[in-house]
Amino acid sequence: MTAMSTRQESGSVSRRPGQCVCALRPPLIAALVHTLSVPALVWPRDLGGTVLDHLTLANGDRLDFFIEGEGDALLIYHHGTPAAGPPSADMVEAATSNGFVLAELVRPGYGQSTRQPGRTVADIAPLVASLADHLGHDRFVTMGWSGGGPHAIATAALLPERCLAAKSLAGVAPYGEPDLDFMAGMGEDNICEFGAALQGAAQLEAFLTEAHAQMRDVTADQVVEAMISLLPPVDQGYLSGKEAEEMAAELRWSLAHGIWGWFDDDVAFTLPWGFDLAAVTRPVQIWQGSEDLMVPFAHGQWLAGNVGGAQPYLVNGHGHLSLAATCFGPGFAALREAL
Repeated sequence: MTAMSTRQESGSVSRRPGQCVCALRPPLIAALVHTLSVPALVWPRDLGGTVLDHLTLANGDRLDFFIEGEGDALLIYHHGTPAAGPPSADMVEAATSNGFVLAELVRPGYGQSTRQPGRTVADIAPLVASLADHLGHDRFVTMGWSGGGPHAIATAALLPERCLAAKSLAGVAPYGEPDLDFMAGMGEDNICEFGAALQGAAQLEAFLTEAHAQMRDVTADQVVEAMISLLPPVDQGYLSGKEAEEMAAELRWSLAHGIWGWFDDDVAFTLPWGFDLAAVTRPVQIWQGSEDLMVPFAHGQWLAGNVGGAQPYLVNGHGHLSLAATCFGPGFAALREAL
């Protein structure tokens, strides 16, 4: 959902639904994607107590997770697409100040988490349960940002006895709903990305391989230009200083093992999620900014009207990234009250 710009300069172009005007070079040799070495990444902040750990699932798969904090309550964080990597300093501060242990689940295909080709959004639930068990927490709350939003909602829907509340921050809504134009209002790069996903696996692999080649070494100085079609002015302003450093490092970490976590996320977003959103009984905060070009405002409006237990926080003037500065504090405080 975050792609390096690959647009060609052009005049007005008419586009069929799902058709993209982005130009893609031929894909890299596929073997290179599978065998990329993982660089020693320098993170732009002192990670303090943040630890990258992993657990081995019952079927032998590996599941990576980041963890920080010494609170008595567990907050499981679902990262964006492709935005694995240590949680931001602001997120850690908001979580730990509310007494949480913050655990970021690194989805299959990212980091060294074993890939699960064909996974659906609903498939996150048993992974969350395994992580909570591993950390010794019977009950917990959850949050997802962007591509993590559907996974947070799935956690609340499918583990209602354990997940007592959820928060979706700029989360994507389901594809194919008759009352939601899924790509309307997206920046050009996301129209290209989802258009490729809808065309098929080969087209999506080609698109993401090209984007990967351009983004895997992105720096803080390059990140705004790299994502320019997806960033309204308020998000461009947000991406300065440590936020730009964190975003660039997050992308580099996410892509160090290739495209497959990103690929599987995109495919999952175009398929049925695997559960009934209207049947969610736990409170679910729906945070969405009116200026968002990655996940348009209409997605938040749709979720607010269709997720059972939805608590809408539809905010004027904010984008996909800037909304974080507004919502971390009150959102985490409300999650804490649910425990």
